[in-house]
Amino acid sequence: MSSGKIMASMLVLTALLAGLAVWYLQVYGFYEDVDEITGAAEIVVTDAAGAAHPVAVDGFRAIDASSSPIRWRACFTLDPAEVADAAPYPAATPLNGPGWFQCYSARGLTADLEAGNARAILGQSEVRPDVDRVIVVYPDGRAFAWHQFNDKTPERGVMD
Repeated sequence: MSSGKIMASMLVLTALLAGLAVWYLQVYGFYEDVDEITGAAEIVVTDAAGAAHPVAVDGFRAIDASSSPIRWRACFTLDPAEVADAAPYPAATPLNGPGWFQCYSARGLTADLEAGNARAILGQSEVRPDVDRVIVVYPDGRAFAWHQFNDKTPERGVMD
């Protein structure tokens, strides 16, 4: 085997290993389970007047990653009557989660929001700078949440 073929093989192998490493880190590497102790048995919901109050939840499952403020996803149940006066979140855009977190489906949430089968409410404004917690609630009490960038910051120029 010539030295050119060896070098080309090494380059291809290095590129393949780097690609696999990036894929693994994006899909699995940084995510952590948020258990009920750290995730609590309640979630904060903001009402139409802007006041935040805790709401009891059951079956809380969530994931988060410290690598990004918008990687938080959660699935739980709650009493829909407790969030009847919650502030609507008109710009809700369910963000994709990793495929292995099976209780959460951005595609299903988007379809149900568009069809009116569920409603999006503001969980908590500014959980991190420029990031809101959005909750989708179904009439039967199923609820799903994610962090989403908000548009509260004015447009800035390149030289700001």
